Amino acid sequence: MSKALRLSERWFRRGLWLVALAFAGFLIGLGGAVVGDLSHTQAPPVLDDFLDMARVAPLREQVRQATAAQDQAQAQLAQAELAYNRARAVTSSERESFDNWRAARSATQRSEHDPQVLTRMQALDTLGAHELQARQAMQAQQQALLDARQSAQAARAQLATLEAAGRVRLRAAQDRRELQVFLYRLALTLPLLVVAGWLFAKKRRSTWWPFVWGFIGFAVFAFFVELVPYLPDYGGYVRYGVGVVVTVLAGRYAIVGLQRYLERQRSAEQQPETERRRALDYDVAQARLAKGACPGCERAVDLKDGRTDFCPHCGIGLFVHCGHCNARHNAFVRYCPACGEAARTA
Repeated sequence: MSKALRLSERWFRRGLWLVALAFAGFLIGLGGAVVGDLSHTQAPPVLDDFLDMARVAPLREQVRQATAAQDQAQAQLAQAELAYNRARAVTSSERESFDNWRAARSATQRSEHDPQVLTRMQALDTLGAHELQARQAMQAQQQALLDARQSAQAARAQLATLEAAGRVRLRAAQDRRELQVFLYRLALTLPLLVVAGWLFAKKRRSTWWPFVWGFIGFAVFAFFVELVPYLPDYGGYVRYGVGVVVTVLAGRYAIVGLQRYLERQRSAEQQPETERRRALDYDVAQARLAKGACPGCERAVDLKDGRTDFCPHCGIGLFVHCGHCNARHNAFVRYCPACGEAARTA
């Protein structure tokens, strides 16, 4: 249709489409700010709101203390293991040195009464006692670590049981809150859709059409971006159910619109050619002819063969001969393109 418009009008229309887009953009920004504040009407629920804190708080403190004791026991156990390994290494080294020294002594001497032998044996006994103390200390830390772990595990098990029941109640509260937010969004979006539908049906070709199309774009954006993603799922039943309903309504509107259009076309084709020609808009007729379609019935017609002067489907005249120069031209133009005289159909 744009080919049939004046050059200035074409640019004006493009500018008005920019106005429509800007208007829709500002409305979308305003609507997004309003809808975004809906989630702040209530504080989101948290797990502690649905727990018996008189029982949960001591268990959490017990877990905290047991975890701290576990960390401390782990650190002390590492030190005890290091001390035990060091003591055992010293004892083992000293025993090996003693055995080698005693084997090298003269066989004629009585080693059991040798003061040096007794002294070294006493030193070995002392080292063995130190090794035993280090091992006992390590075992004590192992026991402390085990006690701390068992205490933490027992407290965590009780806490997990209480929190599991609380999470069920939390999920139910979150579902209720999501439904509430969705109803708020629906209460804002549904009137916009109704108004947009009315504007599309009644005002889309009015003088103020840029604002009409801008509002329609805003309403469509609000529906598909601000509402549909927040539609409760409930296992898919709600989403698919709403999809079926919307599809049926849209399909019914399309089918009824098609039937009405066909009925209008059949009724128009029964009217005299002059009435049909008078009812056609000049720009619409030129745009349809540019696309190779009949301006009356919109069916495809071969307009380039040079012989088709009438539509073979509805009989409306497509080409006429100028009464002044006899040139063949479009039947819907106002002036002859060959001589500039007023066309017979003007």
